[in-house]
Amino acid sequence: MGPLTGIKVIEFEAIGPGPFCGMMLADMGADVLVIDRAGSSDLGLNRERWYDTMMRGRRSVTLDMKSKSGAEAALELIAKADALIEGFRPGVMERLGVGPEKALARNPKLVYGRMTGWGQDGPMAPRAGHDINYIALAGPLAAIGRAHEAPVPPLNLVGDFGGGGMLLAFGIAAALVEAQRSGKGQVVDAAMCEGASLLSTMFHGMLASKRWAEQRGSNHLDTGAPWYGTYETKDGKHVSIGSIEGRFYAELLERLGISGEDLPKQHDRAGWPKLAARYAVAFKTKTRDEWCTVFEGSDACFAPVLTWTEAYEHPHNVQRKSFVEVGGVKQPAPAPRFSRTPGEVKRKPPERGEGGAQALADWGFRQEDLERLKTLGLGWAGTGG
Repeated sequence: MGPLTGIKVIEFEAIGPGPFCGMMLADMGADVLVIDRAGSSDLGLNRERWYDTMMRGRRSVTLDMKSKSGAEAALELIAKADALIEGFRPGVMERLGVGPEKALARNPKLVYGRMTGWGQDGPMAPRAGHDINYIALAGPLAAIGRAHEAPVPPLNLVGDFGGGGMLLAFGIAAALVEAQRSGKGQVVDAAMCEGASLLSTMFHGMLASKRWAEQRGSNHLDTGAPWYGTYETKDGKHVSIGSIEGRFYAELLERLGISGEDLPKQHDRAGWPKLAARYAVAFKTKTRDEWCTVFEGSDACFAPVLTWTEAYEHPHNVQRKSFVEVGGVKQPAPAPRFSRTPGEVKRKPPERGEGGAQALADWGFRQEDLERLKTLGLGWAGTGG
């Protein structure tokens, strides 16, 4: 169904951004086969799969990559793939015998996708890290938070997923298009640090034009402006406003019932604390849902702050079918949307080895090939883990 239908992807088991990339490709129709570890791991990979939503849409085989025959078994699969996803530190895949040189020698058209925090080279490349470290070094973390308070990590959305998995998915898709023209594969080096930096491109231009101050919480988009932020309501919940443009701001004041008051001008920074205090008082006079009624149909750039479980039931999300249920777990639907070749979640997250035998058959492996792969240590449901 999806636009990547027919594309075969090998994904080496990992955590975070690698699986997110694999999920995006699988949602868009790619046939993603995960090479799962056959034994135990200290990377948090032994958790139950039923709620591991980022593993949806895949099938699985198991393999001990540290065994003598692990590399050969993996290369047999790589030979039939269009793309590969790996999320190890630089040099690990090479030591395992399945680095880009050997993989591309076996399959010259392969798109070899590499996901790391710091990139494949540079002084930080060998070091461990997590999302918070990558966005700290790239700059975005310093800009997120309120004035005179410590920076606030935006979950792990900016580094792991936006700057990591989504970046790698884009890179792989772009390289697949190029490979169709040239007949040649290549390595995609996706670094979360650089991806997080890329997401902040607009702010670099604003900084250069002196339209952005590096003092946290002092700008239009970082809680500095009172008309771009969140406010508590009478029932202890919150609403969001983003009334940047003049006409939207005028409607905000009108809906709040304070348009006739003697208030500072919208862009009078000296008056921002007074405006923020006035908005806070106004929003405390009604519950969140009452404010939703007041702002119904409004262009004031208003929305209630919903929890994830509340978001499932919002009428807009319900009508758009923005969430789907897979294996009994509610989760975001595939995005973006395509008019002719829509994405879909094809199956629930696989247990280790689940669906592997059928995947190998679909990839063109014959019975005698399967017997040989078994001798090399490859396993699927019922064997090898």
